[in-house]
Amino acid sequence: MPTSLSARPLDVAADLLALLGRTTTETRSDAQLEALTLAVSADLPVLLWGEPGIGKTAALTQLADALDLPLTTVIASVHEPSDFAGLPVVGDDPAVQGVPMAPPDWAVRLVRAGRGLLFLDELSTAPPAVQAALLRVVLERRIGALTLPPGVRIVAAANPRSSAADGWELSPPLANRFVHLQWAHDHDVVVRGLGGTWPRAELPRLDPGRLPDAVAYARRAVCELLAARPNLVHQLPKDETRRGGPWPSPRSWEMALRLIAFATAADVSRDVLSMLVRGTVGDGPGLELLASLDRMDLPDPESLLANPAAAVLPERGDLRQAVLDGVVEAVRRRPEAARWDAAWALLVRALDTGAPDLVVVPAATLAALRRDDWEVPAAIERLSGAVSVSRLADRTAARVGAGR
Repeated sequence: MPTSLSARPLDVAADLLALLGRTTTETRSDAQLEALTLAVSADLPVLLWGEPGIGKTAALTQLADALDLPLTTVIASVHEPSDFAGLPVVGDDPAVQGVPMAPPDWAVRLVRAGRGLLFLDELSTAPPAVQAALLRVVLERRIGALTLPPGVRIVAAANPRSSAADGWELSPPLANRFVHLQWAHDHDVVVRGLGGTWPRAELPRLDPGRLPDAVAYARRAVCELLAARPNLVHQLPKDETRRGGPWPSPRSWEMALRLIAFATAADVSRDVLSMLVRGTVGDGPGLELLASLDRMDLPDPESLLANPAAAVLPERGDLRQAVLDGVVEAVRRRPEAARWDAAWALLVRALDTGAPDLVVVPAATLAALRRDDWEVPAAIERLSGAVSVSRLADRTAARVGAGR
């Protein structure tokens, strides 16, 4: 509606600001937003890392609106430790009743509402004493004498120390309580958002029928990895900067297990799962866990040897190579002529459905397992060409390298 010419200037400015504030949302694939909503759904504290002005606060505001949660923003660096631990209030008889710790007003509002999004902003500018006071808030959800209800989720944001105003490194105990997500701007999202349409934040849709299997899958993945790599259970980084990020501990492995279960039940993408796992236990252990998950999905070598004609091999080259190596290892452990022949049939199937170079090493290893009384299968003729071409390519590359 047109504004009257006699309206006060600030009223006209308010109308213009209202028009600028009118935006819409759309369903759009956004891995980092999906990772954030899944961690929030899993009721894990999340810490968004990003340069100033990258849109961390705006993302949290939009998330609260989309989830219909009241947003409570607390700038950690401008508070005292007592604002999180509570102020002592002396009662009638402290010797009998003790001294209760009075919580701040924002905590009381969250408890009364029974739900909400607690946003701890500028976490990396909070001094060590304030970070220590935040430990119980983040892990035990206690503020003074109050306990935050289950309907409250906790998300924090921080700038790297190099770009934070009077920044501090996060203390290892506080850092180990968060799922760390690197927040970066997406050019297309920013351009479309400035045009008035931002991506919509939605909680992941969990499949009720997959919940038991999701829990069993997550427990198996984490337990098998830690059983094989016990040194990964707890690794406190020696570098101060890395201590302020994700690193493996029994607590963070429990968080990773929960995230895998939620990601499996929601059937999220590999990119989203990778962000969450690496943001919980660190890049190195996280990548090992992801590789372990890949191996869990590989077909059983014994099943493949039992029926090579019906075998379905992975499309990804590294996974296919792992399957073929597993088949050859199964024959080595229990060498029998029929199993040896079946392995050759599987290599031929791999040759027909994938890259020829993937069968070279398994074929050479399998050939070395032959016993004198085993007949050479006709399948070897199919593979001889691929092996010869691969070896010729290796010799050519070696000659070129020597010439250089």
